[in-house]
Amino acid sequence: MSRPIPPSYETKNWPAYNEALKQRGSLTIWFDPDMAWVPTPTGKRGRQPQYSDAAIQTCRSKKVLFDMALRQTTGFVESLLRLIGLDSSVPDFSTLSRRQKTLAVNIPYRGSKGPLHLLIDSTSIKAEGEGEWHARKHGGPKRRLWRKIHIGVDEQTLEIRAIEITGSNVGDAPMLPELLSQIPADAEIGSVTADGAYDTRKCHDAIADRGAHAVIPPRRNAKPWKPSTGGAIARNVALRASKHLGRAIWRKWSGYHRRSRAETKKHCVKLLGQSLMARDFDRQVAEFQIRAAVLKGYTAPGIPVTEPMG
Repeated sequence: MSRPIPPSYETKNWPAYNEALKQRGSLTIWFDPDMAWVPTPTGKRGRQPQYSDAAIQTCRSKKVLFDMALRQTTGFVESLLRLIGLDSSVPDFSTLSRRQKTLAVNIPYRGSKGPLHLLIDSTSIKAEGEGEWHARKHGGPKRRLWRKIHIGVDEQTLEIRAIEITGSNVGDAPMLPELLSQIPADAEIGSVTADGAYDTRKCHDAIADRGAHAVIPPRRNAKPWKPSTGGAIARNVALRASKHLGRAIWRKWSGYHRRSRAETKKHCVKLLGQSLMARDFDRQVAEFQIRAAVLKGYTAPGIPVTEPMG
């Protein structure tokens, strides 16, 4: 039996998308005049912080974007401030490293028109572990650590709306309720699309509690659940539909193919670096959140609008 020919897609907004691609290469850096470089006093005893979280995030974003060391980042931001005529001081490399541990990263998003269609997926990324000296001294190979990245992507704008970072021993399904909790309670969620690893009662119940439609393929050996919750009822409907129509037709009918956009977003994240450079877990969380904020600048100018041909 011959394999079906994959569909071809045509970009409908090519002139606008072409301009967006050109803007991604622009070196114009704009500093918001309303950004508070120096934070307001905390009112607590002890030395007050000299730089705001926005200032630290600005410097760390330049480090991620241009793949520079911390000392080079300090010199780069200093030159930018001098070029625009500002005399603000710049945090040194030790301040940038120390503040990253407690940094509250701001990840802006535009928001989609209408209900939010969330695409859930996860991937692993390398992290710095024990180095070559430890391996030479104590024997054995160089230790390599992995962190698991769980993301929720807006299907319409391709922006990352939810992020969770865990150890490599944490499964995918337990983190879906945590991702949904990051979406504001007043935001309407139309659907949540994920792969078969999220076909669990807790995931379906969490999606049903937000009034959303779950697009999750049932497992091949799936059995009907007791219809005691809204999530279980919706899952049984999907199970009957996949068995009646076949898994291939159900995937096309339900729009499961949209999950490929989450796969593309994972690839974009790793283009900013195949590994996390921070050593401890809290700094690794902030480092990845800064990457997500940097990626927003790439999608903001515009994204392609494609339609299948034929």
